[in-house]
Parts: sequence; structure tokens; C-alpha cells
Amino acid sequence: MALFSERRREKGFADSVLSKPDDYLTLGNIHSAYGRIARRHGRYPHAIAYFTAAIAQYRQRDPCHRNVARTLSNLASVQRLIALQLRRKIDADAARRRKAATRGRSRPEDGKASHRNRFEEFRCEAAAELDEAARIYEQYRNHHGLGSVHLNRGYLHLDSGELEHADSEAKTASHLGEEKSDHILMARARLLDCIIENARVEEEIGDGGEAGSHARLAHDCAQEAVELARHTQNRRVLADACIWQGLTCCNRFLDDLESARGCYDEAIALAKSSHTDGSWEDLETLKAKVLRGGRVNPLLRAWSQGSVGDRTLQQITEQFADLIVPKVWEQEGRKVSRVASRLSMSPKKVRRILSRVGRRKTGPK
Repeated sequence: MALFSERRREKGFADSVLSKPDDYLTLGNIHSAYGRIARRHGRYPHAIAYFTAAIAQYRQRDPCHRNVARTLSNLASVQRLIALQLRRKIDADAARRRKAATRGRSRPEDGKASHRNRFEEFRCEAAAELDEAARIYEQYRNHHGLGSVHLNRGYLHLDSGELEHADSEAKTASHLGEEKSDHILMARARLLDCIIENARVEEEIGDGGEAGSHARLAHDCAQEAVELARHTQNRRVLADACIWQGLTCCNRFLDDLESARGCYDEAIALAKSSHTDGSWEDLETLKAKVLRGGRVNPLLRAWSQGSVGDRTLQQITEQFADLIVPKVWEQEGRKVSRVASRLSMSPKKVRRILSRVGRRKTGPK
């Protein structure tokens, strides 16, 4: 807070010095910089005020200046974050009402309509600002700016559950990045692909096998995003990619907590104590999953304490194989031959175990 106040005083000094018409671009840059600082600290109303002031300054210099497009895109991202906060309030209110209903009580719905109206307003404003930013970027044929617009649109679609539209925007951004070998844009596009596939897993779109393929595709997208981000100097993009690689490893199909912990450790080292927009919440979610996932399987804990019931050693060995083999199978890309080699067992036995636990429905691989 003290740092923010100090920078605000410095900005006031700059405003008093830079007051000539030729200084519109400089003043716009100052407002824009403070808008990004406010956004990183979660001060979204302040960020909107700064970005709006920056756009006003840039437009006095040139209504179609490329900095207008860049700041419109930044403004849209803040409005999306505010909309997400409102959606969480709406969801929390709905959960409380459901809980009260189960107890035979009713809760007032004051503020429910206003939250929804504001939620839609912010989303509509964000979409309109992205449209205007796209028109300006197209004049300059700015592939990076256009790619960012498509990614922001993709996240708006993702937030409303329009996964196919979000997927289309991510593909467009990826193509724009590939045309210019823009690794940052390509990494961000693959990251959005990863988040979309994880959303499909969570919503259980398709049958069990299809959801599993979405989980593996999410893992591949996350890995590609990390590899692309490593070709850049952008620590923020790399941190975001590591966070979502870890969250993907935690999903109900992969359940690879060891890898998730490694991703969390790297993300913490990259992010340190800086709040990067909504990424901090994702990092906290990953932390909770990693810590919660540290619990030992109840069956393994019982065995470690000598509680085996009336099971023989052979039966315990078979149960242990039922626990371990499916997880190794997932980690090895569902390749029986890889599992057999890694665990020094016959492919036939691997297939038998997978069939027994209901994890194998296709022909041999």
C-alpha cells in the first residue's frame, strides 16, 4: 500500500510537469503503467480508472494509435476479472440459498439481480473494447496485439462455458503466433487450450473414455506451453504454464501428485510474492490440491500398520498391483508395452490387471 501511494505521488508530479499537447503519449504511458500496477495488486477499480485515463490521453494524440488498442485490451482483461469476482459472489449466494432450503429456511435474494446485471455489463463492455482494439491492430497488421485480443475473447467464452468458441479463439491466436514465431503468443495459446481441456474434464463432457482423452490432451497442451515459455524471457507466462501443468497433473484422471508438486515449486520460484492478476488464485488452488493430495491411500496406511485382515500375501500383492499398474499406465501414455518394461512384468499380466480394474476397454497396444 505504501509503495502504491508513493507511486501515485510520483504520478501527480509527472502530470504537473508534462502538460503540453505533445506530451499526450507520455502521459498516456504513465497512466497505463499505473493501471498495470493496480491490476497486479488486485485493485481493479483503480486499474480501470488509470486505463480509461490513458486511453483518453492517447486519443488526443491519435484516435487510432496502437497504444489505444493495447490499453483497450488491458482494460478488457480487468473487466473480465471483475466479472469473475461477481460470478463467484453469485455462485456463493446460490449455494447459501440451496443450503438454507435444505434446512427449511428461505434467504432473501437482495442484490442477486444487481450482481447478475453488473456481471453482464462488464462482459459486454469487455467484448466491445476487444472489438475496437482488433480494428486498430488490423490497421497496423500487428499479429501480437491481434493474438492477445483473440486470447482475451477466448477467456470470455471460457468463463461463460462456450468451450467451442474459446477453442476457436485459441487456435486463431496460435496460428498468428506461428506465423511470426512468437513464442510468448504461442505459449499463451497452448495454455488456454490446456484450461479448456481441463474444463471439459471437470464438466465430464462425453463418456469416461472421452473425458480421459481430454485429460491427456490438457497435459500435452500444458507441457507444450511450458516448453514454449522456456524459449522466452517472460517469467509470468512460464509461471502460469507451470501452474496449469500442475493443476492438470492433479485432475482425476492423471492424479500425478509428484509431478504436480514439482510444478508448484517451480511456479512459486517464478512468481515469488508478486500477484499476477488472477494467476495467484490458480496458484493457491494448486497449493491446496498438492497439500490435500499428500494424504496416504487408506489401504496402504492400513497395510503399513500391519492391518491386513484375513488376506494372504498373494492377495495383498494383487491388490497393490491393482493400485499401481493403472497409474503407471496413465503416466506412460496408456501403452502396455511401456508399463511392462518399466515394472518388469509381462504385457499379458498388465492387460489382465487393467481389465480387472476396468481401465482398459480397447485392444492391445
